[in-house]
Amino acid sequence: MRIGLLLAFVFASLAVFAQQKPTELDKSPMDMSYWPDNYPLLKMSGKAKNQPIARVIYGRPMKNGRTIFGGIIKYNELWRLGANEATELEIFSPVKMANKVLPKGRYTLFCVPTENKWTIIVSKDNFCWGSFTYDTRKDIARAEIKPETTVEIVETFTIYFKDSADKASLVFLWDNQKAELPLSLVNAKK
Repeated sequence: MRIGLLLAFVFASLAVFAQQKPTELDKSPMDMSYWPDNYPLLKMSGKAKNQPIARVIYGRPMKNGRTIFGGIIKYNELWRLGANEATELEIFSPVKMANKVLPKGRYTLFCVPTENKWTIIVSKDNFCWGSFTYDTRKDIARAEIKPETTVEIVETFTIYFKDSADKASLVFLWDNQKAELPLSLVNAKK
């Protein structure tokens, strides 16, 4: 009985010490990007009167000398497009992706990378950590995009919107890879 209590105390103590303190910087901090680019600054300066078109919230893992694609990110396996919680895409105005309309709402992004293409998956399975509970029945859209090899090595995984008028690309950068997911406004003025 005493040994059981002692073991319970030891394991409980280890769990407490293993948790990250609230004041510590996460190894893969969260970041956010908007379409239009710099939306918060535009809003604060009075240059944006409407909501943004979209935003993405994601964890930013670091390369840290590791082999990324084909290494820690396995080819032909589901990836959460970042670290920690799955990457979240919030759409404020309907957009088109791969001839599929994404209505206003909050979604989770996943990816199945290969050497020659990435399959981007938009899911309605929100608030999940990683890709451990991924369910294909919750997919609402898929798009295949082609990664390209870059000269510059990007140390920290990065997602941002590259926008122009009523179109944008959601750009993914990490290590020596870059991939772009084209998006367009559904009700764009011609």
